[in-house]
Amino acid sequence: MRFRRQHPIGPYVLDFYCDAAKLCVEVDGQTHWLGDAQARDAERDAWLALHGIRTLRISASLVFEDMDAALRMIEAHT
Repeated sequence: MRFRRQHPIGPYVLDFYCDAAKLCVEVDGQTHWLGDAQARDAERDAWLALHGIRTLRISASLVFEDMDAALRMIEAHT
């Protein structure tokens, strides 16, 4: 599977996107838990779903602490 980094689509820029799997992988840091970030993320995920794109959200801490586990999560969704 090939992923593009910082892939623009509609009004958004996706962290990582695989067109073959129609999968967006978002790496969420601490700011995704503050203020209205969760509502904005849900709106974004809904927009992507309407366009046939699934979203997988992975915490940035998992990526930094256990990259293999993060990669297994992505592989399980492709």
